Amino acid sequence: MANIDNSQNSFNEVLTLIQQAKQKVYTQANKILMELYWNVGHYVSEKTNHERWGKSTVSELAIYIKKQDPSIGGFSPRNIWRMKQFYETYAENKKLSPLVTQISWTNNLIIMSGRKSDEEKEFYLRETIKNNYSKRELERQINSATFERILLGNEKLSPVVRELVMSQY
Repeated sequence: MANIDNSQNSFNEVLTLIQQAKQKVYTQANKILMELYWNVGHYVSEKTNHERWGKSTVSELAIYIKKQDPSIGGFSPRNIWRMKQFYETYAENKKLSPLVTQISWTNNLIIMSGRKSDEEKEFYLRETIKNNYSKRELERQINSATFERILLGNEKLSPVVRELVMSQY
């Protein structure tokens, strides 16, 4: 019986190693994917600003990508425009741009599209990273106005203390 318990513990240790490695792979893959979307967004942003790319050109690009490699997904015209928006939303913000590679594309879209201020975006980015929010949990946090409640709850504090609290986000 003692051998079974020892084996079970050893097996659990190996299982933990496997699960940790899988999480690292996912994290790295996500970071690379966000960097790709950032780079595509940058490229399309430059082309729309300097070479007058529009909806038809972006649609042609999406068709071209699909035709050249049918296995590549996620590059519909709508998604390419979202990549452009993603880049333009965070490109000038050196504080937020490093954070976006740490969360999923879906969560980035949720934060990017619905949050107005950089402070609110930063709050939800940091909370998502810290708590590893799923799409549903992030939506729940936003719908329950977590940012506003924390901000309003901190209005009673002195400006210096409020700044310290908000700097944690």
